[in-house]
Amino acid sequence: MSNLLVIGLGFSAQHYLAEDSARWTRIVATVRDPQRAAALETQAGTVLAFDGHSVSRELARAVDEADALLVSAPPGEAGDPVLACCGDALIKAGRVRDVVYLSTLGVYGNHDGAWVDETSECRAKDGRTRRRYDAEQAWLAFGARSGAAVTILRLAGIYGPGRSALDNMRAGTARIIDKLGQVFNRIHVADIAQAIEASFARRVGGVFNVCDDEPTPPADPIVHAARLLGVPPPPAIPFDVARQTMSPMAVSFYADCRRARNDRLKSVLGVSLRYPTYREGLDAIRRSS
Repeated sequence: MSNLLVIGLGFSAQHYLAEDSARWTRIVATVRDPQRAAALETQAGTVLAFDGHSVSRELARAVDEADALLVSAPPGEAGDPVLACCGDALIKAGRVRDVVYLSTLGVYGNHDGAWVDETSECRAKDGRTRRRYDAEQAWLAFGARSGAAVTILRLAGIYGPGRSALDNMRAGTARIIDKLGQVFNRIHVADIAQAIEASFARRVGGVFNVCDDEPTPPADPIVHAARLLGVPPPPAIPFDVARQTMSPMAVSFYADCRRARNDRLKSVLGVSLRYPTYREGLDAIRRSS
């Protein structure tokens, strides 16, 4: 019997389970909202509520019985909520052999557009990206303590069906923000699912960038989506103007600039990207919609 515990049943985790659920004998997942947990129960098996602080009797049982963890819940001010609430119980149970932790390329911070790989300095100093880096280190330490293979997947900007430049264009919410020299990597959610599957299958552990082959300016996917829909793209807005109405998180997102390499994803995990650039990804979403 092989039991998977998914902490944070979000966009990426749901797509992974749609691809690879047959690997597992039993799957238990968590979300923060009890009402959402009840709504998802029929679609995704057993779904429990976990607010990051209190552990129900049902979740404690799932922790004791887990052979593998997929963790996408963000860390809080007090650190990773799973380790804070359940770390000792996981060690005591002694069953967990594999952990896949979904992190972010944001841990690299700003590299002024230079290329980064898994050996590059992580320059995130504070805020949510620094907390992600600290959570990565805590999970790697858990692996050293428990003997579990811990794989850290640093994800680029996620897109996919229902969450893409095409959807934003249709909704009238797409914005081209013009910031000189700014580039981003992206990753289709189906390729994230591939990376998770390979992590559990190969059990090599370590850190991997999960990103596409072509970091580009933020306007490029929007222009391509507009072309696919046969409509004009929105006008470009200078960053200094746009930032006046942007959230602090969005402003911090634009403060960092780097180009991420994905060589280890391909050579060590053996992932062949289905959508190596935003063009293939958006083309496929357009064909299916």
